[in-house]
Amino acid sequence: MNDMNEPMAEATPSASSVEEVQNEVPRTDLTLFAEKIGALKARIASIIVGQERTVDLVLTAILANGHVLIEGVPGVAKTLLARLTARLIDAEFSRVQFTPDLMPSDVLGTTVFNLKTNEFDFHRGPVFADVVLVDEINRTGICASINEMYRAPAKTQSALFEVMEERQASIDGSTYRMGELYTILATQNPVEQEGTYKLPEAQLDRFLMKITMDYPSLEEEVSILERHHTNAALVKLEDVHPVITRDELLAFRKLMDKVFVDRTLLQYIALIVQQTRTSKAVYLGASPRASVAMLQSSKAYALLQGRDFVTPEDIKFVAPYVLQHRLILTAEAEMEGYSPVKVTQRLIDKVEVPK
Repeated sequence: MNDMNEPMAEATPSASSVEEVQNEVPRTDLTLFAEKIGALKARIASIIVGQERTVDLVLTAILANGHVLIEGVPGVAKTLLARLTARLIDAEFSRVQFTPDLMPSDVLGTTVFNLKTNEFDFHRGPVFADVVLVDEINRTGICASINEMYRAPAKTQSALFEVMEERQASIDGSTYRMGELYTILATQNPVEQEGTYKLPEAQLDRFLMKITMDYPSLEEEVSILERHHTNAALVKLEDVHPVITRDELLAFRKLMDKVFVDRTLLQYIALIVQQTRTSKAVYLGASPRASVAMLQSSKAYALLQGRDFVTPEDIKFVAPYVLQHRLILTAEAEMEGYSPVKVTQRLIDKVEVPK
């Protein structure tokens, strides 16, 4: 641990030098961005009680041009949050409900012979949209045999690999490109529940973040009950109108290029990821894709906070959600009761924060 901290200590500049660099970089006007994001958050808060951290993380992932995996027990508004977020963005939306018998053609689409033209026509599946909700992605249900239970979902999920990573789909020898805005919002129930199973590591790695939605607090649950009791404060999704247009969101994503990141913070990210590869509690650590994901997420979160530069606190905030689904713990660590979330937080705390 001391050896890993030495390079960072040598590269850490004084606070004054960081301020000088920031003063030399032209500042970015975030007035319109702050106005739109503020309106978006306010609209979400008018429908979903609490979950502010979850909302911030979802918006961070969308701004960073990444896919999101939201996990939580049934009834904590996972699907509602995903549908609401998609509806508030003026873009094409579709939904895929995962079931045991879902086939790749049900997601990607299928080629049908047209008797009138004597040609094959491709009918696009629900994955062809700007924002795609993949609901209960780890749901299998009850099947006739174990082999059947694992085969159908695995085929379908593998069909998502290419569209998630390459933003394109290869079907019957033809390649179809997705739009610039393409984002997948997936939900899943905890794997401990009946009828669910773990997603393959390769697919988990395609998600920029994994976010866990917890139960509401006592005050939040009372507020939920009050809304349902009076019905006055309830808002239907059909009555929700977009707050941000497709072009505005694409323009906001380009602001990421103007966010300043000091070199010591790049080293801070690299050291955190290196910890996952040397820890005795971790069997398989994070790849360089995780480092890039942490960088992009911290830049997006800095923008959400109204800043055009990244701080160590931004990295510490997004790091657990970027790393937790990318780690495989050792059998010993799991037997001792450690979870990926707990291990990730301990590894982050081990790395010295740049001054």
